[in-house]
Amino acid sequence: MEEVSVRTLTVSAQEDGALLRDILRGRGFSRRLITRLKLSEGMTLDGVKVKATVRARAGQQIGITEPAQKTPEPNPELVVPVLYEDGDVIVFDKPADMPVHESINHRGDTLANYFACRCRGLTFRAVNRLDRDTAGCVCVAKTRYAANILQGSISKVYTGLIPPTKLSGGRVCAPIARERESVIIRCVREDGKFSATCWQVIERRENCALCRFYLETGRTHQIRVHMAHIGLPLLGDDLYGGDCTERKGQALMCSEISFISPESGQRVTVSSDRKL
Repeated sequence: MEEVSVRTLTVSAQEDGALLRDILRGRGFSRRLITRLKLSEGMTLDGVKVKATVRARAGQQIGITEPAQKTPEPNPELVVPVLYEDGDVIVFDKPADMPVHESINHRGDTLANYFACRCRGLTFRAVNRLDRDTAGCVCVAKTRYAANILQGSISKVYTGLIPPTKLSGGRVCAPIARERESVIIRCVREDGKFSATCWQVIERRENCALCRFYLETGRTHQIRVHMAHIGLPLLGDDLYGGDCTERKGQALMCSEISFISPESGQRVTVSSDRKL
């Protein structure tokens, strides 16, 4: 399947007389997307195809037709709750054991395949990504424009289960690097990239503690690596030494996500009701 996304913008008084490319840049369009629009003749002014160097006047209508892209095959047998949706964004409550993207080992069973069914004709653009076994909020942009706007405004809160501890929380600041023998596993190493995770115990249970995590950086497996580094690996996380007696797959979820809506310009906060 292929996407053809159409958007109409009105030139404001402040943009009167500006070049079309500068107006689009000011509206959050990336240089790469503007180049693609030029190559595909996907820009119009009051319905007439124009170049990016034309000057626009206040009140004129800019038409944007984004180039088509192939999408994964839709799978109507999948079911994923939708937490929020508007004209530019959809937020899914992804279950554990579902990959976000297709891979060699996963075809047809991913969030991308459900999106292709739920939002037919649109290209799947996940703004945040979760590991297969990590559940919770996944924000997906419906257009390249929305993806570009969302990328710089998104923030997330995670919750997870760790072994019982007398600690109430803390901040782990330890550089993360790729384990030399593996393309998947990460580790704390001096030559790694700066990484920082804040965590807080919010509920103490009989055999574990429920924690909230705030990321200052966004490294692969960051929470999992950092909690293992301080001796409190996530329950079920066999990759980093977690207790798998009662759980298969890391006890971690993205419980809250917030972003600036490209449609309204207002900050939107979305939460999942899933329980760990």
